Amino acid sequence: MPMKIGLVGAGPWARKTQAPSLLAHPEVDFTGVWARRPEAAADLGAPVYESFDALLDTVDTVAFAVPPAVQAGFALRAARAGKHVLLDKPIAATVAEAEELAEAVTVAGVRSMVTLTLRFAPETRQFLASTAGRSWAAGSGTWFSGATLGGAYSESQWRHDDGAILDIGPHVFDLLDAALGTIAHVAYSHRDTSSDSWTVLLEHEGGARSTVQLSLRTPVMPSLMRIELSGPAGVDTFTDRSTSSTDCYAVLLDEFLESVESGVDHECSVHRGLHLQRVIDRAREWAP
Repeated sequence: MPMKIGLVGAGPWARKTQAPSLLAHPEVDFTGVWARRPEAAADLGAPVYESFDALLDTVDTVAFAVPPAVQAGFALRAARAGKHVLLDKPIAATVAEAEELAEAVTVAGVRSMVTLTLRFAPETRQFLASTAGRSWAAGSGTWFSGATLGGAYSESQWRHDDGAILDIGPHVFDLLDAALGTIAHVAYSHRDTSSDSWTVLLEHEGGARSTVQLSLRTPVMPSLMRIELSGPAGVDTFTDRSTSSTDCYAVLLDEFLESVESGVDHECSVHRGLHLQRVIDRAREWAP
C-alpha cells in the first residue's frame, strides 16, 4: 500500500522538488498540501487542506518545506501524533528546538529523514566512497551563491536574516563531517553581514581541520560549490552537482520508505540534523 504523505509549505523549494517528487513516486500517495497561503498551494497537484490538523489526520508522513523556525513546532506536533517526518534542513531554528524534536521522534518510535539533498546524489556517494579510509589532514568547503540577490529565493526573509549558515551551511558541514570525521569543535567563525560571507574553522575527531566559506549574497551564476580534502592520501576535490534535486529526492524517498519498513533509522535521520544544528549554533555564537 502506498505511503500517504502530506506536504507542509508551497514555496519555491516545495514547487521545484518535493511536490513533483511526491507526485512521481510509485509508492507514495501524495495526499495533500497545507500552506499558510492556500492560494500558493493550489497548483501543486494534490488537494489543499484548510488546516495543519486536518492534513495530519489523513497522512502517515508529513514532509516539510518551510522555514526552520516554522518547521520545528509543526514537526514536533506531527511526531507526537505518531507521524513519520521528512524534514527540511536545518531541522529547527535553535538547538533547544532541535533537541525537543529529536526526542519526540525517538519517543514516538517514528522514522525521520533530513533533506540533505546532496547525500542522495550518485556523484556525492562516489566521492565519499572513494575518500573513505584514506588519510586526510585537512579539508575545505566552499559554497558561494547569489540566491538572495535575485531569483526564486530572493524574497525568503529567513535567508536574508540568518544567511548562508542556515541554508547551505548544513550541506557543507555534513559533507566535511562525513569525509573527515565527526565535527567536534568550532574553533572560529565570522560573518560579514553586508555580503553574508561566512568563514568557519572546524576541528574533527581524529585531528583533521577544515575551513568553510559560505555566502548567499555573492554575485555568481551558477553557484560555486567545492569540497576539497588533502593530506598523506594526496588531494581530492568534489564539485559535481549534476543530479537534479528531484532525482535526489526520489532516492531519499526510496530510502525513507525502506527505513519505515525496517524500523531502522537512516544515517540522515533527525539525529543527524541535531548534530548539524549544534555545529550551526556554535558557529553563530562566534559571529557578530
